Amino acid sequence: MTKDGIFNAILTKEGGYVNHPNDKGGPTNWGITEATARSHGYTRDMRDLTRQEALEILEADYWYGPRFDLIATVSPSIAAELCDTGVNMGPSVQAKWLQRWLNAFNNQQRFYPDIITDGHIGPRTVSALKSFIAKRGSEGENVLLRALNCSQGQRYLELAEQRPANESFVYGWLRERVSL
Repeated sequence: MTKDGIFNAILTKEGGYVNHPNDKGGPTNWGITEATARSHGYTRDMRDLTRQEALEILEADYWYGPRFDLIATVSPSIAAELCDTGVNMGPSVQAKWLQRWLNAFNNQQRFYPDIITDGHIGPRTVSALKSFIAKRGSEGENVLLRALNCSQGQRYLELAEQRPANESFVYGWLRERVSL
């Protein structure tokens, strides 16, 4: 999947304007919260945020900012998963999950040196992913996708348990995002 395909799927899934009373993010359009839009200099009503403006914000904050573009050079499907989850949870959470899972799947550092789980994608994380896929192939890539989905599901459960108002969203979060 290409970057454009990934973002087209995200924008389609996120849809247009929403202002759900239980959503702490407040008014949202195309998956962009008002706070995120304002941090990019957007000043109009959130209802007026265009798809193109949302795309530019998404690319900046959820593709190039967290360096998922580097992951896409190795595995477009892993990059798509990280990006999609990032739109929903923030871009560093799933980067840490990727790093943790790469360490857990590393067979006691037999495949590559363990990496620091700092949530920052850089050369070591990319190298570890390349080595993991070289060793485990497409099956390993699918297992890694499942592992990331497991972490995502666990996080959604925690959010619902910590804040009962989040129960309004948890089913939809899982329906729309987790793919096994």
